[in-house]
Amino acid sequence: MYTQHWKLSCRPFENRCDAAFYYPAELHQAAVLKLHYTIENRRAAGLLCGPTGVGKTFLIQALRKQLSLPFQAVTNLVFPALDQTQWLCYFADAVDAAHSGNSTTTATALSRFEKALLSSIDAKTHPTVIVDEAHLLEQYDLLEPLRLMLNVAADRAPGEAAWTLVLVGQEITMAQVERYQALDERLAVKCLVGRMKPEETLSYIQHRLRVAHGDASQIFEPAALEAIECLSQGLPRRINRLCDLALMIGYAEEMHRVSAEVIDSVHADLAAPL
Repeated sequence: MYTQHWKLSCRPFENRCDAAFYYPAELHQAAVLKLHYTIENRRAAGLLCGPTGVGKTFLIQALRKQLSLPFQAVTNLVFPALDQTQWLCYFADAVDAAHSGNSTTTATALSRFEKALLSSIDAKTHPTVIVDEAHLLEQYDLLEPLRLMLNVAADRAPGEAAWTLVLVGQEITMAQVERYQALDERLAVKCLVGRMKPEETLSYIQHRLRVAHGDASQIFEPAALEAIECLSQGLPRRINRLCDLALMIGYAEEMHRVSAEVIDSVHADLAAPL
């Protein structure tokens, strides 16, 4: 809607995982490298955690694109709020999609999972399962079953395990996992992704606008950029929301550049209770 007014090729601040918009902030890039190492060295597990809106999902998508061919069998599980039997069946359906729906018990789910792993070993590939919202796993008593699943087909695997588990969740996930020493010891890496630095926030905005064939200095006043950096607190999702709505208001009011007053107004609206 506002792209023509600002001479952009697309909306630059959408909260979707488009690889072109990935910005390699220092902590994000370090996490990608650590998880890349974990998967391609066939380690058992890794952990990625950070506050809501910090860009964990985007980071995982960037990681998937960097994996070499034998490691590209990546399954992403996004709903861990299940009991143990339901979870194992859901897990087996996701990993062995060709036979989805064939598991109704823990035993059949585990049997399917083992057969899928053995097939991967024969094909010299290494599957990875990413569990999103991993901070919910403890609540549903799923951390111990996941640890035990790391043992499946491990005696036949060329590496530490026949598959790699990547847990992705909020900051509390790290403390939860550390309470389960047996699982904690299986983690090859622990990545805590924090907020972007002020200079990274400004570079992030400029990067996204460049991808959409725009220029931050031509669209935002300097004071507006400072306001975004302050009010977003370095969280990509907040930056996106502030910038997207500010561009909409600037278009509606036929502005030449977005001012700090517009940013303050947008932030006040977003923060206001319903």
